[in-house]
Amino acid sequence: MKEIQSTEITNQVAKLCQEANFDLGEDVILALEKAIKAESSSVAIDVLNQIIENAGIAKAERVPICQDCGVAVFFVEIGQNIHIVGDINQAIEEGVRVGYQEGYLRKSMVKSPLKRINTGNNTPPVVHYRVVTGDKLRIIFAPKGAGSENMSMLRMLTPSDGVEGIKKFVIECIQKAGPNPCPPIVVGIGIGGTFEKAAIMSKEALLRPIGQLDSDDDVASLEHELLQEVNALGIGASGFGGKTTALAVHIETYPCHIGSLPVAVNINCHAARHKEIVI
Repeated sequence: MKEIQSTEITNQVAKLCQEANFDLGEDVILALEKAIKAESSSVAIDVLNQIIENAGIAKAERVPICQDCGVAVFFVEIGQNIHIVGDINQAIEEGVRVGYQEGYLRKSMVKSPLKRINTGNNTPPVVHYRVVTGDKLRIIFAPKGAGSENMSMLRMLTPSDGVEGIKKFVIECIQKAGPNPCPPIVVGIGIGGTFEKAAIMSKEALLRPIGQLDSDDDVASLEHELLQEVNALGIGASGFGGKTTALAVHIETYPCHIGSLPVAVNINCHAARHKEIVI
């Protein structure tokens, strides 16, 4: 059985925390460049160019893309044929502490939602674990800022609401969000499962490369249709109008109860940050 030292996990997590906050993904850059070519608004074009310029400065100078370095959210896949020497929870938390402090990243976590005293090191993280086959440990880090997270919503629809009900709810979410989540945004949608499953899926949907459609044709068609409708709202880059309110709409689905239709919408700002490592 393969052994992985908890100290190695800590070191890798610390790097992920910094890299995700410093380096905007190439898929996002390409989507922004594509949006510029399609835009007719000079203001929107200027904003999109500034976003790309900001990303370049962050990458070159190793500073955060955005001042909100987010809640440290992790999706961890643990191969059933590995043994972790030490406490993986403590290892990830220590990696966050080191990464945020040494990277001079803003610390945003409070000790309690009621007694709002900053923890001073951006811990604790939020970690979602999954056991998979094999002998690898995959760690995905996705820092989540409050501006976009606060605009996310979940609704328990009924089967009679159907696809039209889903579309109506998603568009309602984006309209209410307006410029608050710093568009152009990426829209993650979770459909099915249960209350909590839909919410987690909506966040997992944001990890997909920008514009990569779902493998199911019906879901892919809904993604395309929703993207067109979202961009037709005219909110535009930074809320100044234009054709680019969203860079992508990504949907994840799961079987659900015959009497329910959970739908969650989780929004990412244009700083669609996530990095991963496989050990």
